[in-house]
Amino acid sequence: MNHRKLALMRLMDSRKKFTARELAERFQVSIRTIQRDLNDLQELGFPLYTEVGVNGGYRVLPNRILPPLQLTQHEALGLFMMIEYLENVPDFPYGSIREHLAEEYYSTLPQDVQDLITRMRQHITFLQHHAVQAEALTTEILGAAVDKREIEFIYHSRQGHKTVQVFPIGIYYDHGYWYMPARRKDRVLLYRVDRMQELVILDSIDESVPTLQEWLNFKEERESVEVVLQFTDFGARLAGSDVLFKSVEGNEWRGLVPHEEFPFTARKLLSYGPEVKVIKPLELQQQVRGMLERSLKQYNTL
Repeated sequence: MNHRKLALMRLMDSRKKFTARELAERFQVSIRTIQRDLNDLQELGFPLYTEVGVNGGYRVLPNRILPPLQLTQHEALGLFMMIEYLENVPDFPYGSIREHLAEEYYSTLPQDVQDLITRMRQHITFLQHHAVQAEALTTEILGAAVDKREIEFIYHSRQGHKTVQVFPIGIYYDHGYWYMPARRKDRVLLYRVDRMQELVILDSIDESVPTLQEWLNFKEERESVEVVLQFTDFGARLAGSDVLFKSVEGNEWRGLVPHEEFPFTARKLLSYGPEVKVIKPLELQQQVRGMLERSLKQYNTL
């Protein structure tokens, strides 16, 4: 297959029609040459169809098979390792065929590259500590977020089971868990996806719901308090991979935290043990101390 036909496959889009004249002008060849290329692609199984008439043109089926990638050996090895890594992420969106993807890709590679991958597999692994998903929901949540549709689900919280209706903003994966920020009335709340069940996509649409990237870059408008933390050297290294505290500098972290987020922040700090100390405010110090004291009470009878 020549480069022009590969470029045609990449160009053709199910959302847009192209006339033979437009394609001929783009590739600077004759209309007859373009028509011959398109016929060849159809014979090869490329899902191309023609719409006749004044406003007709060429279009491809939405669920078409995409053209193969042209990769160097290093790129092919890197892609295979990325696929294997993603196999270890639970409930990955659109992941129904993921468990077979690495092997299918592997089978298309040259024999010498397959042999190299077989040897490499003996020297690398991906350890994931993740929540067990009761239901695979990330694909449905992501679709609802893109369409800005409201969803309903049963959520298992500390206070028990409750039915929730929200507009999802998106999903992100952090330290073994999928999280879904979602707007409920005038507030954005955070939900653990592994605690969600029986999700239903509703008809309500709200175009004002932000994207995940907009939400992540949104400046906090709630009244906040300055928090100052002092990390040990080891604690600072741990904080480097923590979304909340990764901006630590010189073993010190400073940031504004909304008052209602103090309980969450305190629990997060407990996971660092003696590797972090709350310098201020006093209220956050007291919340961390209170949680530690409640933990110690469990062992008072020993």
